[in-house]
Amino acid sequence: MVAMARKEDQEAPSSRVPHLPWMRYPVDIDSFSDCPVAHLPRLDPRLVGALHRMGIESFFPVQVAAWLETIGPGAFERDICINSPTGSGKTLSYALPIVQMLSTRKVRCLRALVVLPTRDLALQVKEVFDCIVPVVGLSVGSAVGQSSIADEVSDLIERSKQGLYPTLDEEYIQMEPQTKVDILVATPGRLMDHINMTKGFSLEHLQYLVVDETDRMLREAYQSWLPTVIQLNCSTSQNHSMPNMNKKTPLHPLTTIRRSGVERGIKGKCFPRLAKIILSATLTQDPSKLSQLELHHPLLLNSGKKRYRMPVKLESFKLICKSNLKPLSLIVLLQELCGKKCLVFTSSVESSHRLSTLLEFFEDLPFKFSEYSRLQRESTRRKTLDAFKEGKIDVLIGTDRMARGIHIDGLRYVINYDMPPYVKTYIHRAGRTARAGESGSCFTFLRKHEVKTFDKMLKKADNSSCSVHSLPEDSVETLRPIFSSALKKLGESLESEAGKKSKSGDKIPSASKRKRTIQI
Repeated sequence: MVAMARKEDQEAPSSRVPHLPWMRYPVDIDSFSDCPVAHLPRLDPRLVGALHRMGIESFFPVQVAAWLETIGPGAFERDICINSPTGSGKTLSYALPIVQMLSTRKVRCLRALVVLPTRDLALQVKEVFDCIVPVVGLSVGSAVGQSSIADEVSDLIERSKQGLYPTLDEEYIQMEPQTKVDILVATPGRLMDHINMTKGFSLEHLQYLVVDETDRMLREAYQSWLPTVIQLNCSTSQNHSMPNMNKKTPLHPLTTIRRSGVERGIKGKCFPRLAKIILSATLTQDPSKLSQLELHHPLLLNSGKKRYRMPVKLESFKLICKSNLKPLSLIVLLQELCGKKCLVFTSSVESSHRLSTLLEFFEDLPFKFSEYSRLQRESTRRKTLDAFKEGKIDVLIGTDRMARGIHIDGLRYVINYDMPPYVKTYIHRAGRTARAGESGSCFTFLRKHEVKTFDKMLKKADNSSCSVHSLPEDSVETLRPIFSSALKKLGESLESEAGKKSKSGDKIPSASKRKRTIQI
């Protein structure tokens, strides 16, 4: 017995029993099968038509599992936590139940809030909602900072009726919903801007809160948006659940919802409660982080037995090479991939910039490539990403900014130019391919001393087999003469950029850093 206990102690952290009891007994998503759209129980026929127009003929297991816990027998009585691989269909798993639940609403006001870490991901999620909300008469808006805050306010907030009808009671005007949307997709920073500055923006009637990419959202403070949202919702609920009966106030259909009834089994709680859905491909098990969400009897939907899981049709390969030959090995590999869409991940913005600059000095490469980083303007990044999605660019070089949630049709290959530091990072990078049942491949460049660490890291996830991929040595050697010339030009280019930054007053990298950059 002692020997067995010691063996269990030595197992990988991914197999340890979670601290939180509700995480120890998850619903296994893999026990569900794909389900044709027309066979999903209680699905609104109008939504069936919208899904068919989107080209969706059947639902993935995570979507079926989430539906049964929200619209089906589960009836949203518990908060839902979804830990499922990238590309498994998590966005529709929460968008569809929320739209169905709100399809019977009588008065328009903000009832569902979806918060995501980046603008690109938020806009991608909004596109999904845009495809299904019109058929049931709902409206979805965004608060992501893509346009000015004044433009966003005009899209989200109704013009005050006090100016149109001066004789109306002021108290009634304050109670009248002023939002133009039923569902809001937002990034934390712009959400806080509206909470703090936008007159008429209210979370008073919020019923659903979705936190996508939860582990990242809880790891970074993001201006304390989460406690602010929960506090605003709770304080409003308490005010409505304890009305002052001595004071006469005009009746309003929305106030009666909050003032009537008590949630089943939870004494003193107003009805309806704020239902939460949290999602990630690498959901944290840290109790201190999860406690921030104030989850209500949470239910975990999990794929597989291990904490992390790779997409089913993902093939993983490792390429072992010397540091000084890595750029040449990358070029040879990209030539092998024959111009198919490919994402290349580096460890930093500076590394992405150096690599893309270096490749510019190789003439007649058989693929088109571009850099994607925060060094570029937002408009430039948007045009670059659109060009990549449309196939005008074959290879996109960037950082983990691209690793979270972004979906690109037809993306077959992912390359880790720099080894990911954590298994979570690998999962999110590799998860840009092999999405929605499609196949894909992930290649990782490694130096000899990194191989053992990398193999140990991958053991923490299911489907973690990774074979060695070899490149023709003669193909690498033929690029050496060009490489020497390209390195010299790269050094000159970086010196020129440093000089321009010096004149403009920007921070200049130290001499030691500049020296390292030439080594790529």
